[in-house]
Amino acid sequence: MYLDHPTISAINGDTEPDRLERLNRVYGYVIGQADLSDDRACITKIAHLHDDKGTLYVSWRAQPTAQERAFFVRAWQSQIGDQSINIVHQLILD
Repeated sequence: MYLDHPTISAINGDTEPDRLERLNRVYGYVIGQADLSDDRACITKIAHLHDDKGTLYVSWRAQPTAQERAFFVRAWQSQIGDQSINIVHQLILD
């Protein structure tokens, strides 16, 4: 069982908790896609999700594949996301 989930934050997350809930749903959508694609590494790569005024920032512990980036596009573009493709991927160097 994987318990080291990414941190999730949002601009005005303390006064607009629906932003955090949306990010949790997007995370679940992404992991569901990864499971269906048999991509077991995806869940370990995601370090942080952040919503800044409708732009999704995804911080990765390791370089994501094109497929893993596409998981976020589908999730963020869906009705549970922001219904946009405003996504910034960034690699965290420890």
